[in-house]
Amino acid sequence: MQTLALHSPLAKQIHRFINLRRLSGTDYRSQAKLLGYFDRFLVNANIKQPLVTRLITDRYQQSLVHLAPRSRYNRFCVVKQLCEYLVQSDPNCYVPEPMRMIPAYDAHHPHIFTESEIRALLSAASALQPRESLRPQTYGMLLGLLYTTGIRIGEALALDLKDFQSEQKMLCIEAGKFRKDRWIPLHPSTSQALEQYVHRRLQIGQTSPDSPLFINPRFRRLHYCTVNQTFRQLLMQCGIHHSRRAGPRIHDLRHTFAVHRLQGWYRDGQDINARLPWLATYMGHVNVASTQVYLRATAILIEQVEQRFHKHFIDNVKPSGGKP
Repeated sequence: MQTLALHSPLAKQIHRFINLRRLSGTDYRSQAKLLGYFDRFLVNANIKQPLVTRLITDRYQQSLVHLAPRSRYNRFCVVKQLCEYLVQSDPNCYVPEPMRMIPAYDAHHPHIFTESEIRALLSAASALQPRESLRPQTYGMLLGLLYTTGIRIGEALALDLKDFQSEQKMLCIEAGKFRKDRWIPLHPSTSQALEQYVHRRLQIGQTSPDSPLFINPRFRRLHYCTVNQTFRQLLMQCGIHHSRRAGPRIHDLRHTFAVHRLQGWYRDGQDINARLPWLATYMGHVNVASTQVYLRATAILIEQVEQRFHKHFIDNVKPSGGKP
């Protein structure tokens, strides 16, 4: 794992804190990145002493005002954790008060794509330039896979050729969030499309089993920043209103997968409470509560819930001879 480059007077303490968290079995990569931002702030602020004061934390919190509320909270929270560690060996270290939790109305509201928007996005991706390259198929397959499986964009970009088992119609997610491995059963149409993509992909790029599944024109693994930029271009081409802070985000395809799966179960008359643990496992969540974050009340979903309730009322509640 690449060592985080730190240059502030607190660099050694930050490294010790990160190593301690990793030794405890915690996958601390994302938090370490956030501490890298704090280290950069200390360097730019010309801090010379290896001591966190209230003035420093106040200035750092003020420097985060341009970020989205959730990003501000995450960056400051990890600094508070660092200070709680430092104060054990240096009582002069200041431990800031926790930031206010971000209320629901300040948090990002995911965009649930309609089926027509999904079709438009996939069509636009398949028409990307240059047409004779692998790029159109790569983005068409990537977006299609995100929508039909609900896997995280980071998990999709980390896929290698060996992770797709075409005969079993399965996809292996190795070391996903919380370092969890899982197998993803694929719909036959998704498996067939992925098999066709792999066939084309093997004719162009590296063919070793551990080479990346999704590659850029230089035959290297796709990078999130490039994918996100292309995704925004596709949104614009499809006439889907978006902004940098409000979205839609590419992660909203995961939200869309969960909502559309729920709609499908309602439409098919399935027992939703029995199916939710399945959905949680499929999406790589530790419990149903994590999955419920992805479930939004769309107009279609509300209509299906009302229809099911009405049927239940007619069949089980309405008195004999009464009016519905």
